Amino acid sequence: MPIAAPTWPQATTVDEIRRNLAAVRERIARACALAGRDPASVRLLPVSKTVDEARLRLAWDAGCHELGENKVQEAQRKAAAMADLPGLRWSVIGHLQTNKARDVARFASEFQALDSLRVAQALDQRLELEQRTLDVFVQVNTSGEDSKYGLDPIAVADFVQQLPAFSNLRVRGLMTLAVFSPDPEQVRPCFARLRDLRERLRRTLPAGVSLEELSMGMSGDVEIAIEEGATVVRVGQAIFGARSTPDSLYWPTPS
Repeated sequence: MPIAAPTWPQATTVDEIRRNLAAVRERIARACALAGRDPASVRLLPVSKTVDEARLRLAWDAGCHELGENKVQEAQRKAAAMADLPGLRWSVIGHLQTNKARDVARFASEFQALDSLRVAQALDQRLELEQRTLDVFVQVNTSGEDSKYGLDPIAVADFVQQLPAFSNLRVRGLMTLAVFSPDPEQVRPCFARLRDLRERLRRTLPAGVSLEELSMGMSGDVEIAIEEGATVVRVGQAIFGARSTPDSLYWPTPS
């Protein structure tokens, strides 16, 4: 049965952000308990898209030392502005064009939307120049929607076999976006497909490629994602409050 989408109030103080973080971690803990999992096996990635620098500094004080961003330019601008905060890590979780690979190679610690060999090559070359490595997740389109980026599940096995050629990319796992729906019966299959795909791929992984991580689940479907095996949940609105911009601005339709 569909469930009503929650309304997330704006968090504008350290205490409000801290309370929201605690509430999300409690949701994670409860979901893990029901699934017979250790809460430590699920990493919370706060997603800071559209959140201004002032509030992100409050989030740092509240304990957010890792942030996820969809748009490279927005992420790069924030990373430069907040470079004084020690140890702050940035994860790029949105589609990447090859001409932005240089920027990601310079500041990001993680890239969760790898879905083409051209992007893999561009990142690898830039990382070589920067003398850095980058954790990456392969993005899979498990919903079958034309509006989503990501590889078709049937293409992932061949794609993964080619990734050891890019020695500066550390392949950590798979990522997906579920159907945008309040109906768990539409959302759950997207997560289950990613988990099942990972299990099949594990039998023939090339050396140097790890698929231990599954990045799936956002503010409204954290519990379902954890039940289906998520090890990373990407949560923005439940921490920072509802966004005024539509999701289509940050998850554009592939051309």
